[in-house]
Amino acid sequence: MKTEVLIIGGGIAGILTAHFLHEKNIPYLIVEKDKLYNGVTKRTTAKITYQHNLIYSKIKNQYGIDAAQKYLKANKIAFNKYKELAASMDCDYEIKNNYVYSLNDRYSLEEEAKVLDEIGYHAEITENISIPLKTVGALCFKNQAQFNALKFLEIISKKLNYIENCFIKKIDNNTAYTDNSSIAANNIVITTHFPFIDKHGLYFLKLYQDRSYVIALENAQDVDGMYIDESGKGFSFRNYDNLLFLGGGSHRTGKNGGNYTVLRDYASKVYPNSTEKYHWATQDCMSLDGIPYIGKYSSKTNNLFTATGFNKWGMTSSMAAAMILCDMITGEKITQDFADIFSPSRSILKPQLLINSWESVTNLLALRGKRCPHLGCALKWNKTEHSWDCPCHGSRFTEKGKLINNPANKDKENI
Repeated sequence: MKTEVLIIGGGIAGILTAHFLHEKNIPYLIVEKDKLYNGVTKRTTAKITYQHNLIYSKIKNQYGIDAAQKYLKANKIAFNKYKELAASMDCDYEIKNNYVYSLNDRYSLEEEAKVLDEIGYHAEITENISIPLKTVGALCFKNQAQFNALKFLEIISKKLNYIENCFIKKIDNNTAYTDNSSIAANNIVITTHFPFIDKHGLYFLKLYQDRSYVIALENAQDVDGMYIDESGKGFSFRNYDNLLFLGGGSHRTGKNGGNYTVLRDYASKVYPNSTEKYHWATQDCMSLDGIPYIGKYSSKTNNLFTATGFNKWGMTSSMAAAMILCDMITGEKITQDFADIFSPSRSILKPQLLINSWESVTNLLALRGKRCPHLGCALKWNKTEHSWDCPCHGSRFTEKGKLINNPANKDKENI
């Protein structure tokens, strides 16, 4: 086959990119190795907010106040685009306040509020929050949103051109290959969560994957908002219908963590009359500096693009990515005044690089026998989810070796 734009990966970032290309009548095709929005997107808690923990003070400290301003603008535009699209959809879109709370670090909340004032957004610190934790306060972004991402994507994808069960194994000279077919395209966009081409971009150094857990409780509490802990080690809260989603227990994929145990222990203490109706885990790509990588796959790939490293904020990040990628492909300039802060070619000299490098070296030299087919790191057994996980780059396999999460692009044989 041939097309103008090939989008590899049918999660929310790929689908939204296709949506904007479709609106502009640009030929495109989405290919997905399984089913559309059936991977990490399926496991989102679906918060639509431009409050991404305490990101704005971090961006100012790393890149300056102008960069923080650009990040806010990009995500506010993304937020407003969801509001526009959801207005005509039955996707359980609700306006809710978003809160970042702290158990012991009010100073960080105050610093974030100061930076936000500098870039023209006023956020309040409040002690009046409803979650069952003793905090020193919470920074509130008012009138944010939550929705059912799968209902939204079911509607938006109906008009799109896509092929499911189409597993791209490699790309060479603007042609993508499965085991028995090929697709040529003038532009290729990789939205496979973790980019799988290793010869460009150094994503195996720039990214790691973090695993986190959610339990859905009946007869728990209506917290009337969305809450996360600023430390990244606590709990998240948000309601859907008659359920409370309690999240947490996160850890680097392939390492030990709290898993479901910490959630269930906490729920038994604060919601003793609740019932666990569902539980699931998700996996997020984490960048070196807390900002996603959106744009050219590398400085040397003019017609190859990617969007990854959403740092647990996949909803507005995916929308911003789709708008930026569409502009880069079409030559339009709608996003030109903020697209540069997301460049995948920005400096990688960050403290997290040392941690990622150490994990890679340690697990490459480990004597354990089972190896990831991606770059050869030693796999670790995940007893909670009965899978083989890679602590280097986050690939995961079933007990029998079937691929669950990339960047590996094949099953693990003879596991």
